[in-house]
Parts: sequence; C-alpha cells; structure tokens
Amino acid sequence: MKISDLRNGMKRVSVVATVVEKGEPRQVNSRYKDETYTVADTIVSDETGTIKLTLWNEQIDQVEVNNTVKIDNGYVTAFRGEIQLNVGKYGTMTVE
Repeated sequence: MKISDLRNGMKRVSVVATVVEKGEPRQVNSRYKDETYTVADTIVSDETGTIKLTLWNEQIDQVEVNNTVKIDNGYVTAFRGEIQLNVGKYGTMTVE
C-alpha cells in the first residue's frame, strides 16, 4: 500500500517507507494506568507522499533517519487534524 492511499480509520495496513525525519523522544503519562511511556514522532515517505509515524518505547531506538521501515497490520488515525500511521499492539515494524 502507498502512503497516498492511506485514510483516517483504515486498519490492517502494510506500508514500506523511508524515515526522513525523527523527532526527540518525550514522556507521556497513561490515561488509564499509573505508567509513563516514551513517544517519538517520525516522518516517513515513499514515492507518493509523507506521513507521521508514531513510535513507542523500544521502537524509537530501532529507527534512524534513512532507514527503510516496513509496517504490517498498522492502522491510521487523525490527531489534531493530521493523519498518522501507527504500529499498534497488533502490528509489527521491521527495519530493513
């Protein structure tokens, strides 16, 4: 699937893209449990466009700029009007 085909609410998406930007990790608190998570936003692109990919915890250290990542069984959400790609707990991310 290509980035230009992604739409808010899509599930079970598979995308191969290149990391073009990686933001600084930040701490966020869980809404439901007394836990803190580390989150970093990356921008990934293919020949059809770019999208924000949110990485959590150990995923952050697996990825650097110019890496090719393959997301399987991911999903797309909109946050503050911007669509973004998520790996989620049922998806997988492979760095190639």
